[in-house]
Amino acid sequence: MIKKHVVFIVNPRSGVDRKKTITNAIDANLDKDLYTYEILNTQFAGHGTALAKEASRNGAWAVIAVGGDGSVNDAVQGLVGTDTIFGVIPKGSGNGLARNMRVPLTTEGAIKVISSGKTVNMDIAFANGRPFISNAGVAFDALISKQFAKSRRRGLLVYGWLVTKGMWQYKPLDWQITIDGREIKEHAFMVNVANGQQFGYNFKIAPMASYTDGILDVIVIRKFPKILGAGLVYRAMNGTIVSSPYVKHYSGKEISICNPSLRLMQRDGDAHDCEHKINFTVQQGALKVLVP
Repeated sequence: MIKKHVVFIVNPRSGVDRKKTITNAIDANLDKDLYTYEILNTQFAGHGTALAKEASRNGAWAVIAVGGDGSVNDAVQGLVGTDTIFGVIPKGSGNGLARNMRVPLTTEGAIKVISSGKTVNMDIAFANGRPFISNAGVAFDALISKQFAKSRRRGLLVYGWLVTKGMWQYKPLDWQITIDGREIKEHAFMVNVANGQQFGYNFKIAPMASYTDGILDVIVIRKFPKILGAGLVYRAMNGTIVSSPYVKHYSGKEISICNPSLRLMQRDGDAHDCEHKINFTVQQGALKVLVP
């Protein structure tokens, strides 16, 4: 029987510079009768995309991102449109995709998922043609993503502090939103387009979202009394955010979001510059993903 080859792409900046530890975990939990493997380290931003593309061209059965949601996004960009299977060993801070897919957060548990070989066809969303898995945002969440990326410290406490501080400083904007041809105007604190359920840390911005239904969910957080901000965070953590009177939920397949002052957005937590209008689409079942 021909063994299947698995390529692990490791982001050392995600706290996984212990290559020997990762290797030992793979040796202990990956079925050697079925799989061969190699480990590659990223060396610069976007390197994961190039490594994933190369692995796919070389016939890899699966490419595994070892890192956070940024590493996941990089690898996915290199695999969209290929037959190579994707998997994740969560080693970031939020690990939104892994939590959404219920992949164990332990290295050993995630490798056992890979070894089992079970897959689903996952939808891939696109913002102006650039792919994302979990969600993309154009307002407050984009600003927080940018600040979090610059922070030397990671973790839920740091993220929570940035959100709390920013919530009192950020001013809502007027947004023009088009969903499957329907035009909507919203004065909003946040506009998020979700393919998956959460940012990470179990902060569920779109608890109804499914990455297999071919639909994008749009979550609009309207202007709210700042003193009630903690209540919105609590709702997000327990999956009831859309029950808030300050939150509106829409859904569709083709979405555009526009504001003349729009210059910043985030995709899967990675903040970058953008144009004043962003078009969102979704491709159903575009990528095979390893799941429990």
